[in-house]
Amino acid sequence: MSYNYAQFVAQLANFLVIPPTDANYQTALPQIIDDSEQRLYRELDLLSTVVRDTSANLTANSRSFTLPQALGRFVVTNGMNFFTPSGTTTNRNQLVPVTRDYLDAVWGNEAAASTPSLPEYYAPVSDQQFIVGPAPDAAYTMEVIGTIRPTPLSASNVTTVLSLYLPDLFFAEACIAGYAYMKDFGAMTDDPQGSESWAKHYSDLWQSANVEEMRKRYASQAWTSLQPAPIATPPRV
Repeated sequence: MSYNYAQFVAQLANFLVIPPTDANYQTALPQIIDDSEQRLYRELDLLSTVVRDTSANLTANSRSFTLPQALGRFVVTNGMNFFTPSGTTTNRNQLVPVTRDYLDAVWGNEAAASTPSLPEYYAPVSDQQFIVGPAPDAAYTMEVIGTIRPTPLSASNVTTVLSLYLPDLFFAEACIAGYAYMKDFGAMTDDPQGSESWAKHYSDLWQSANVEEMRKRYASQAWTSLQPAPIATPPRV
């Protein structure tokens, strides 16, 4: 079943055999949710967390570019494009990822090389800072494609992709974290093996969820890409 926040809090407390209003439980709850969400987002690499953000621009005569955060903070970038003419989102121009050393050696100048000067490459300086080369002559609109961290489940954000579409896996991981935190608080448990049991259940559920996620990416064993027929090898004579 899918969960909203109130349902999740009540069901988790029920499985942990603790009142939902228990002070220790309420204190641990945000950390339980965060641990569960972070693990699932990292391990499953969900397509639903991939966005295209076009809210930031390059700066004329500067190689530096800071990732936008209009749709969330990027944790992984999959690609970058910029649009021409400047100030539009008309023509998409793909940037090619290279190393910072290459860009510094070949396109080290911060000034535009010509007019127009259109970037061809990009490289990371940090997780949020990048450089492009050559430096642009105008403030071209950028498009960043990558993975963000969605807003956590909470009383003010009552559903997430995990609570709606992966509720069994999300709940299993929450039980693992919940048993650990409640044990630390001295609030439980009448089932000392509860965490281990849920860990096994989580592992089984994760396998099936990952198969489905690979199908979304056209990367499962059940999907074969279209390829040209192999050229027959002439017989030896």
